[in-house]
Amino acid sequence: MTDRPTLLINTTIATMIAADVPYGLIEDAAIVMEQEKIVWVGARADLPPQYGLSETHDLEGRLVTPALIDCHTHLVSGGNRAREFEMRLEGASYEEIARAGGGIVSTVKATRTTSEDDLLSDALRRVDALIAEGVAVIEIKSGYGLDQDTELKMLRVARRIADERPMSVHTTFLGAHAVPPEFKGRADAYIDDVCIPALKAAHAQGLVDAVDGFCEGIAFDTTQIARVFDVAKELGLPVKLHAEQLSNLGGAKLAASYGALSADHIEYLDQDGVAAMASAGTVAVILPGAFYTLRETQVPPIDLLRKHNIPMALATDANPGSSPLTSLLLTMNMACTLFRLTPEEALAGATRNAALALGLDQQGTLTPGSRADFAVWDVIHPAELAYRIGFNPLHTRIFGGKIEDA
Repeated sequence: MTDRPTLLINTTIATMIAADVPYGLIEDAAIVMEQEKIVWVGARADLPPQYGLSETHDLEGRLVTPALIDCHTHLVSGGNRAREFEMRLEGASYEEIARAGGGIVSTVKATRTTSEDDLLSDALRRVDALIAEGVAVIEIKSGYGLDQDTELKMLRVARRIADERPMSVHTTFLGAHAVPPEFKGRADAYIDDVCIPALKAAHAQGLVDAVDGFCEGIAFDTTQIARVFDVAKELGLPVKLHAEQLSNLGGAKLAASYGALSADHIEYLDQDGVAAMASAGTVAVILPGAFYTLRETQVPPIDLLRKHNIPMALATDANPGSSPLTSLLLTMNMACTLFRLTPEEALAGATRNAALALGLDQQGTLTPGSRADFAVWDVIHPAELAYRIGFNPLHTRIFGGKIEDA
């Protein structure tokens, strides 16, 4: 790449800006990049004369969208839970497995004993699968340590990923994920003695961008989550919450009261929770991978979210237990097939609304001033991205204005 602006021509662009035109679609379009930013986007016939001498790339009619964003993952972990997959098929429920010492706690045991370098090596394989599908931003949670040393280890590994791969990484502290075996029956003591001190240590070391929790009968109640969120607020960190996945404990309403970026899963979300999220501007993160893997039947209240104009984001929830999924394209198809999102809603969920769920204001759309992260696809219409199953039409990914090899 030269110091001149870079011009991309002969393309159809799905800008994904909220507009009357579906997908914000522009045909026979052009994009101009300079440094890491988009400086102009529009119909090629309207290209300003000053960009005529730019370094030019002909995209041969391909579709361009914003790069995809995976806004909810657990990509750093030790071991796997293939045996639990078998157990569920034999009739055991997610809650039964968790209460018997499986589930999150089994991954905690593996993660505690896995070295930082091995955790990184394993995570990079999963990250590479996402990069290959045009993903440029990922969120990674801790939560498989449940002691201070391992929680910090996970967050360090997550930070290292951005040094190893062309990927923007946002880290989330999820110390309130489960009660570890050594604190069985003493959830409050765990919050006070481990979770909150670990959060403060992670913040002091610059390892955390946001704070999450798991508000559920097998994890923590709203009072316990609120104590963690109070500390996050004191530290100036935004919050988000695993809420209403298996039951309704009022987690989404609690999260909204803290101005949460997002409430995630939300299969059991009710009218009060929806109204609270709408008032707070909290994004709904839909996670069909966990719904599918756990063979759930309670679907998120999609029509209610639409009625209240709550942005719906999509994410893989990539984790070793309830969603061993590292395909955001498949996630989009699942959201349409299982939850009846439209293909446009699915693409918005993996771009514009996913950016909102991470508090990002310069990613997720193709507009002047946005970061030049986008995907070039061998498709004619953006609906194809959610339509196909097990097919990856990515031609190339552009990250920070740099065109990667096709």
